[in-house]
Amino acid sequence: MKILVRGTNWIGDAVMSVPALRELRRIFPDSHITLHTRSWADGLFRDADFIDELVTFDKHRWAIKDVYDNSQFLKDDGFELAILLPNSFEAAITSFLSRIPRRIGYNKDVRGLLLTDPVAVPEWKNRRHEVFYYLNLIGEVERRVLGRETVFNALPNTAINISEDRKNAARTMFASAGVDLANKTVALGVGSTNSRAKRWPAERYAQLADKLITELKVNVILVGSPDEADIAAEVTDLSSQHLINISGKTGLGEAVAVLGVVDLLISNDMGLAHVAPAVGTDTITIFGPTNPETTRPFAQNAEIIRKAVECSPCMLRDCPIDHRCMTQISVEEVFEAAKNRLFAPDIDDVYDDIEDEVLPVIG
Repeated sequence: MKILVRGTNWIGDAVMSVPALRELRRIFPDSHITLHTRSWADGLFRDADFIDELVTFDKHRWAIKDVYDNSQFLKDDGFELAILLPNSFEAAITSFLSRIPRRIGYNKDVRGLLLTDPVAVPEWKNRRHEVFYYLNLIGEVERRVLGRETVFNALPNTAINISEDRKNAARTMFASAGVDLANKTVALGVGSTNSRAKRWPAERYAQLADKLITELKVNVILVGSPDEADIAAEVTDLSSQHLINISGKTGLGEAVAVLGVVDLLISNDMGLAHVAPAVGTDTITIFGPTNPETTRPFAQNAEIIRKAVECSPCMLRDCPIDHRCMTQISVEEVFEAAKNRLFAPDIDDVYDDIEDEVLPVIG
């Protein structure tokens, strides 16, 4: 079977959809799976082992042009099944005009008429993590197409592969920028493209960077998109130490590789906060106005720092009062969490210490 999966529209959502894509590969091991998604996603899925093909497109100003171009492009590829991860009407009408015979997606915004298999939005949508929303859709695919129900019991796996060549290229970039590779490296994601309310204050990031460099002797690198370059420049100016600012100077593919070789990412609730743990890097995410129960990075190596103030989560893009959900988080609190992550004792050393203390006692 030739399967077309319409990918999500945001970086964080793309990572949260990885468990669903992995389950799709498991239940259709011999099918040809194509991920159709925005061009930026190439940097995220380039080395993925759970898809066969990545087809990307650039978003135009007019959605009707996206629909026409994509449907014409996909029409002759012989896809038998389309799975729509995003809830957009545009994704549904594109698959409809592509004449894909079976089209499965959530029944939102009256687009059910364009789908052969509209799926009801689960009543728990706003109470469970987003990874389960995407997994539930793949579970419905399995139930309706294969007559089985194994996906609903899956343990989500958000891991994303990065080739060694890409990691080596990131290390070379570090070296050319003057990064001392003998020391640990911390990346800071100080921006947030679609919400100023999600940003921990710039002066606190600068103070944190100074403490990391002076007390822990680590490298500090600022990462982010072109839309976040202004806040990264502000943090750089406020810092008294030498920070390496590559925010807005790399594509997503390079940023993914960078996160694959640093030792820790500290960031606001942003797309890269999901990418870093997915590529194996410890991550600390500072949460304020958003809901960590549904959108926190879903990985064992990710932790969040949050204050349970009475008005959070408000989901607003600008705080109408005093931004207390962020200002109550101190530099010292984030620094201590970073130190614990960077210099946690190796488990083998812990066992050696226990043996040294216990064995003489028990003979």
